[in-house]
Amino acid sequence: MKQRVVKAICLSFVIVFMLAATGAFADDETVNLESLVIQTFDEPDSQPWFLIGSKFASEGYPKLAYAKSWPVALFGTTGGDKDLRSLGVAMLFDRKEYNWVDVIPGTKSGSGAEATYAPVELPLPGRVKMLDMWIWSGNFDYYIEAYIRDYTGIVHVLPMGDLGHVGWKNFRVNIPSNVPQSKKYLPKRENLTLVKFRIWTRPTEVVASPTKADAPIEQKAVYFYFDQLKVLTDTFESLFDGDSLMDPKVIEETWGSSESSK
Repeated sequence: MKQRVVKAICLSFVIVFMLAATGAFADDETVNLESLVIQTFDEPDSQPWFLIGSKFASEGYPKLAYAKSWPVALFGTTGGDKDLRSLGVAMLFDRKEYNWVDVIPGTKSGSGAEATYAPVELPLPGRVKMLDMWIWSGNFDYYIEAYIRDYTGIVHVLPMGDLGHVGWKNFRVNIPSNVPQSKKYLPKRENLTLVKFRIWTRPTEVVASPTKADAPIEQKAVYFYFDQLKVLTDTFESLFDGDSLMDPKVIEETWGSSESSK
């Protein structure tokens, strides 16, 4: 009888320990997955992007524009009577090589030829599981990468895939589990940021569209279009007694002024 009592008590301790451990790591488990749009590219003035090309870029290239086009698979043929846009990238190089074009989110100052841009990384909410975007291609054997930064400052390069397809195609890339998005200390969750996209050419592929020698330069450029940048992310966060003390507004009100030291 005593042995049974001892075994029952031991089993109770094991169950309590397992429940406690589960609670301690609950925030690291997916609980509430959401698909959130980061950029629609429908509002050029409020969502400025800019381009940087590698050294063999032709004069005047790369170029950026917002085209009145969208994936029919998402919005149908009419676009739902909305003013939909996609981000267009025009590339042209003087020689074959591992050329590249960076597509960078930022802020814009001035207009026309006097416009200047500064990079601004896009916050990715929650604990991101997947990056998702639609890309239009003209079947060129190029490829694309996404650059994301974790809270420690390290930039991770994520291969998104080959661009040798025709028309619109949905691209998805998983965020590796070794990319940190939380830490031991409060606040635990640490968001990633999107630094840029990079489109690479391959040295075996053409760097200009085959056309007549006297064709306008616009017909020689290689074009890609981006639309509907999204993330699949876990937005769940456990509540605890005193969680409001980690609110940035509360911290600023409590500690951000000289009054807090009096």
